[in-house]
Amino acid sequence: MKRTLLLTLLVAASTFLAGAQELEVNYDKSKIRPFTLEDPLTFVDGSKVKTEADWAARRLEILDIFQKEMYGQCPAKPDTVILETIEEGTTLMGFAHRKQIRMYFRPDKSGPFITWLILTPNAFKGPRPTVLMLNYNGNQEILADKEIEIPQITIFQDKEPFKEESRGALTNPNQRNIVPANMILARGYAYVTACYEEISPDPDPAASYERKRELQDEYAYTRIFDLWPKRDPSRTDNTTSLMAWAWGLMRGMDMIEKLPELDQERVLLTGYSRLGKAALIAGAFDQRFPIVVPNQTGGGGIPLAKHFYGENVNTEIHSFTHWYCRGYDKYAGNEDALPFDQHLFVSCIAPRAFLCEGFDEPWYDTESEFICLQNASKVWEFLGRQGLPKVSFPDDYDTKAIGFNLGYVRRNLDHGISAQDWQWMLDFSDRYIKEHINAQR
Repeated sequence: MKRTLLLTLLVAASTFLAGAQELEVNYDKSKIRPFTLEDPLTFVDGSKVKTEADWAARRLEILDIFQKEMYGQCPAKPDTVILETIEEGTTLMGFAHRKQIRMYFRPDKSGPFITWLILTPNAFKGPRPTVLMLNYNGNQEILADKEIEIPQITIFQDKEPFKEESRGALTNPNQRNIVPANMILARGYAYVTACYEEISPDPDPAASYERKRELQDEYAYTRIFDLWPKRDPSRTDNTTSLMAWAWGLMRGMDMIEKLPELDQERVLLTGYSRLGKAALIAGAFDQRFPIVVPNQTGGGGIPLAKHFYGENVNTEIHSFTHWYCRGYDKYAGNEDALPFDQHLFVSCIAPRAFLCEGFDEPWYDTESEFICLQNASKVWEFLGRQGLPKVSFPDDYDTKAIGFNLGYVRRNLDHGISAQDWQWMLDFSDRYIKEHINAQR
């Protein structure tokens, strides 16, 4: 997608009509209202976090708030996880090993499943540090190998299934979104991915508000949702698609723990846009992820809702009705009433490594991403780690705000995960692994 087309879509989204109600979007910084952010180190009852045990309790309190008010309930780990290797072989001219594993959740292997693609470098011995992420269009886009299975699903309602022509699409350096598998493997990492549509299918974002509401029940809340009890329409905290995608990433960690070629203590969790949100949610809820690098999450991810600029609660719940629970609806156009904001959620990742990669377009409100991390930083410091570097808001491509445990960087050009983003996150991961994880072994 060209940048001009992306901007056209953003403008269209910002003026989208829900019934007779025009969704307000603010691009005037002088109109940002003063706001107060809750202290992550203060409980809801006003008592202060004084010990690490206190923080563990406060973290659970924060996660409970976000389950009730924004992302819906996080389903429990399944009783059954069956891993079945459906194909494996050599790839990338012999430099790597390819394995495809189907993950089932019932003893008879009926019902929903997730198909994982695992690439490991042959030039390195022992369990490898691992990049874990979900992909949008199927595992076949990662490499051109004809052996890689193409999901028999559609990316959006009423659209055509993935095709043979899509093989290896993410290796094209001229795309806005790439996965340079050969470079990732050459740096010693394994790469693990699955298609998010196998977890929760994504209704067409161009559909009307009313049609998207219908699609939630008949389309978005299928596949993995079939494992869970039927949704209760009277509840305002039902599990959402964002939470389901995050749950799928947690199941990816379950698999990593069982595979001897992968190192569970050196996992870099990432994703971009809505799948960056999913990575953020999985990283906040599951402390097994040591390194979390969400890329260009947009509203509902790392940007602050109270910093009313660009994407906002109203546009989020009307454009993506299946991403947020109904408890979030009451804050549409009422952000001042929020008793929480995204800095609290980010703080739940402390003291692990966290890097936010932003996209410098007004819709994505990168300034509030930086403010978010500044306010979450006190938790890293409280837990005895270095927080965000004490620097001013960085310009595009300026890495001065990338610290050892917590960092921020942004760029312009186009929405997607680029070679530049991959370099930043792998450099950040390498340093953290070398100076923290490897040093403690």
